[in-house]
Amino acid sequence: MTKRTVRRSPARAPAKKRQQVRKKKGPGLLDQAMTALPVSHETLQKIATWGIVGITGAVALGVASFFGVPGMVGVAASEVVGEMGFRVEQVDPYGLKHMDKMTVYQAALDQKSRAMPLVDLELVRERLLQYPWIEDARVSRRLPNTLVVNVVEREAAAIWQNRGVLMLIDPNGVSLESVSRDAMPDLPLLVGEGANKQEVARRRLMDAAPALKPLVKASTWVGNRRWDLTFDTGERLLLPEGEKEAADALKRFAETDGTQRLLGRGFVRFDMRVGQTLYIQRRPAQPKQTPAKPAVDADAQPAQDIQGDE
Repeated sequence: MTKRTVRRSPARAPAKKRQQVRKKKGPGLLDQAMTALPVSHETLQKIATWGIVGITGAVALGVASFFGVPGMVGVAASEVVGEMGFRVEQVDPYGLKHMDKMTVYQAALDQKSRAMPLVDLELVRERLLQYPWIEDARVSRRLPNTLVVNVVEREAAAIWQNRGVLMLIDPNGVSLESVSRDAMPDLPLLVGEGANKQEVARRRLMDAAPALKPLVKASTWVGNRRWDLTFDTGERLLLPEGEKEAADALKRFAETDGTQRLLGRGFVRFDMRVGQTLYIQRRPAQPKQTPAKPAVDADAQPAQDIQGDE
């Protein structure tokens, strides 16, 4: 029998264990994102805690509602959140020009509870809208402890004089605040009962004759039906009733003044209330006065020349 020789492959050397080198890892993406947020680490912890409390509270309120438990459960949970630091401690107002900051603080901080979940933002807004200067307001929360109040104030457009009282009004005729005669701003003057409600119509009227607009000293609303315009040169222009009729009359007057120079010539009044006719009232002529003779004392003696000694 032939013997077969079986060749064995040489045994492999045991593989060397690879040394594992632990590299020092930098901060993860989550840590970097948390660092980039514009809030402190302490605030983030409070927000996370509040989120957990909110979820737990929502479940509790759902169960309470199912069993008919009163809403005081939600109030109590909100108070707990407030005790964790989420309470109103600061008010940041924006957009104030005429309103006092203390008034805004009082409207925002007068709450039954200052816990953030219980602050009534709509109530704060309604309080602010009661002040004449405030046209609109928006109130929001800024965690953890700040209320942000953005205010849109009205703009003063004219001065309304009625029964001796001067009042600033906005373009829609809303009364803003009283003003003294010594501190009157350079604004159009409206005179008469209900003239403030005609401010929009007055501005449309003046737009009909832009050249005369800077010359008008006061606009008087007469009998709740028409306008009288008083110019800075002292004359008064009586316009007809009706917005269109008054605008047409003012245009004609402006054209006539541009060609014949009516203002500043000593006239008193221009009346355009009847048709297309312009009636002009002249200032009455002053009677000439003869110069008065000097009084003579009956007891006075004629003066004599004083002669010196010869």
